[in-house]
Amino acid sequence: MTDTLAPIAVRVAPPTDVPLPAAELGLTWRAMAPADVDGVTALMVRGQEADGLPYRTSAAEVAQELEGDWRDVARDTLLGLDDTGTPRAVARVDTSPGDRRVVRAFVEGAVDPAWRGRGIGRALVAWAQARARQVLAASGKELPARIVTFVDDATPDAVRLYRAAGFTPIRYYTHMRRSLDVALPDVPDVDGLRVVPWAPELDDAVRVAHNEVFADHWGSEPRTPEQWARSKAMFAPTWSFVALDDAGEVVGYAVSGRYEEDWPAAGYPSGYTELLGVRRAWRGRRVAVALLTAVMRAYAADGMRYAELEVDTANPSGAHGLYADLGYEVAHSSTMLSIEL
Repeated sequence: MTDTLAPIAVRVAPPTDVPLPAAELGLTWRAMAPADVDGVTALMVRGQEADGLPYRTSAAEVAQELEGDWRDVARDTLLGLDDTGTPRAVARVDTSPGDRRVVRAFVEGAVDPAWRGRGIGRALVAWAQARARQVLAASGKELPARIVTFVDDATPDAVRLYRAAGFTPIRYYTHMRRSLDVALPDVPDVDGLRVVPWAPELDDAVRVAHNEVFADHWGSEPRTPEQWARSKAMFAPTWSFVALDDAGEVVGYAVSGRYEEDWPAAGYPSGYTELLGVRRAWRGRRVAVALLTAVMRAYAADGMRYAELEVDTANPSGAHGLYADLGYEVAHSSTMLSIEL
């Protein structure tokens, strides 16, 4: 523990109890259950439609958020139901069990557009922040702590809501896309390296490589095997590739997702590169270019119109410039807001 830090159980000031939002808000509150997946998905989609966002939450993504031994769904989720039993508000707190440098609690929530403007959003943020403090204290990790959320920049009301609750913008992200109608570059040859399709037997080696690659990236923490396995709801194996050296060791990877629910909202089908990384010893040798061009060609072969990805605007590896050189352009953006403890 850093000498200047008070014990985490003191520093995060966890409340003894986390009360439910007031009954006067007009909703009945309880934890989420697997049977709520479709209702919560529909709630999320109603909000995204009202906000004009170019993506839609899928039932598979919502279901995935209820899985994992490190999650306490009964205490870390909150669902608000109207008199008909329809979900009108939801909030969730999550953790990352592999955190080693900063222990984090992630919060998110949504309110049905027809129920906004009644104070429900403020109540959800208050509930989530209180529960996040309990989760951080219970971690027992004597590390700097962070309560964090991500907000699309097209929803300024949500940004104001979190800022009013003490959250501060700390990091900025751009969602970039590249038209696949434009001529694609050839996959460059890199001496001592071959790019191969993802295979199950390579999966854990890719996880280990990812943890190493992102060890020097702000906000990145190691992923445990279970956490890695529980993050594949939208995984597209035929669009994912691995770079191997002559000894068969993983030196780079491009992991893709297939988000078909987004396509009607965006107006086009796309492939999404969720993770891209190259081990330090191989950086500067066009390994990332080889992986991205392989990915783009796979997307195009399946009839996709765009390749998409997201990048931290302060990424230390120069990724933003790499993507721009390959023809990626900014499509929209988001902000990470946090309370640093």
